[in-house]
Amino acid sequence: MTTTPKVATVPTPATPAAAAPAVVVSKPVVPKKVAVRAKVLKVAKPVVAKAKPPVAKAKVVPVAKPAKLKKPKLVRDSFTIPKPEYTVLDDLKLRSIALAQPAKKSELLRAGIKALAAMSDAALRVALQAVPTIKTGRPAAEVTPKPAAKKAVKKPVKKA
Repeated sequence: MTTTPKVATVPTPATPAAAAPAVVVSKPVVPKKVAVRAKVLKVAKPVVAKAKPPVAKAKVVPVAKPAKLKKPKLVRDSFTIPKPEYTVLDDLKLRSIALAQPAKKSELLRAGIKALAAMSDAALRVALQAVPTIKTGRPAAEVTPKPAAKKAVKKPVKKA
């Protein structure tokens, strides 16, 4: 945009300098440019899903899960058994090792209980009559004299 300068003459009769034409030059008015900072917003990159090769899906047939077996609650108990019958347990353990089926004492006792449970009433009665009854409870400990206990003597504590 171009503008031509305007020339204005103003006659003033009172002064000699006024006789000459006065030249007033005005500059064209140009609007000032205001610098405006634009806010830069960070734009997240769009997530592009990776194309997976098409896979032929076979129908999935739900497989019935076997029912979970609950573990039986264990009971801890103690009992009294004569020494000769206790040694029979050790002999049975050795026999089970020879059969390539090692067993613990508790497993042998449980197997014996299953064998007794499988017997008829008459056979169970015969087996129980073959076992002598014993006094229940802990065996009596041999009496040995204990040394007399010394009384503890407390020393007085000094206060500072």
